[in-house]
Amino acid sequence: MNALGGLALRLSVLAALLATWQLMAVIVADPVFWPTFTDVGAHLASSWIANPTRLAEHLLPSVARLLAGWGAAAVAGIAVGVLIGLSRRARDYVNPIIGFLRAIPPPALLPLFIVLLGIGDGMKVAMIGFGVVWPIIFNTVDGVRSVNPLHTETGRLYGLGAADRLLRIVLPAAGPGIFAGLRISLSIAVILMVISELYAATNGVGFQLVQAQRGFRTLDVWATILLLGILGYALNAMLELVEGRALRWHRGAMRTVA
Repeated sequence: MNALGGLALRLSVLAALLATWQLMAVIVADPVFWPTFTDVGAHLASSWIANPTRLAEHLLPSVARLLAGWGAAAVAGIAVGVLIGLSRRARDYVNPIIGFLRAIPPPALLPLFIVLLGIGDGMKVAMIGFGVVWPIIFNTVDGVRSVNPLHTETGRLYGLGAADRLLRIVLPAAGPGIFAGLRISLSIAVILMVISELYAATNGVGFQLVQAQRGFRTLDVWATILLLGILGYALNAMLELVEGRALRWHRGAMRTVA
């Protein structure tokens, strides 16, 4: 199937899903609690897309917090993951700690983050970073451990230092695993962005969502949920573009092998 055919298939599935939503809302559901897609889309356009003030006051700060938390987690997660992947001793010491921290649901720590960091942006960024760092660490560890030792030993024989072997052999070879962790963590970051803004917040998409829920503005709730879906899809698409460029060599090698 060519690229145009694949795009048409994906759009047809999306169109069928939206048509099902529309029909179910009209025929079965209560329009007060389950409005039609056309009503939700129109409200999204008027209340968010055509409202620059609301976008600047609520959407942009949310995206900034999300990217700050996710970016910090990416740097820390890749660094820790590489260290654990390369060192068996570090893996033995750190794995129990990481396993314990990973098991704690980030929303359960929201009161602790508020007590330690207050209710400002720092608390929200820290909560997002804490919640999304674990998939990055574990996928980076798996990627680093999957590197063929023969490749690193060959680099050593050719006189490459430790830093050069890391940058030219280990990280590129671990790239697919690292990007897998980044994709997973990005979707989690959207969820934690909303959760961090549900309480003790004065702006943000999550704040707008809870205000709409408290005011029984059902149409605004649905429009905000749709906005979050669009935001998550757009961020994932941008990451896929970066991944495609960064791992172009890997896909070419896989096609050659196949």
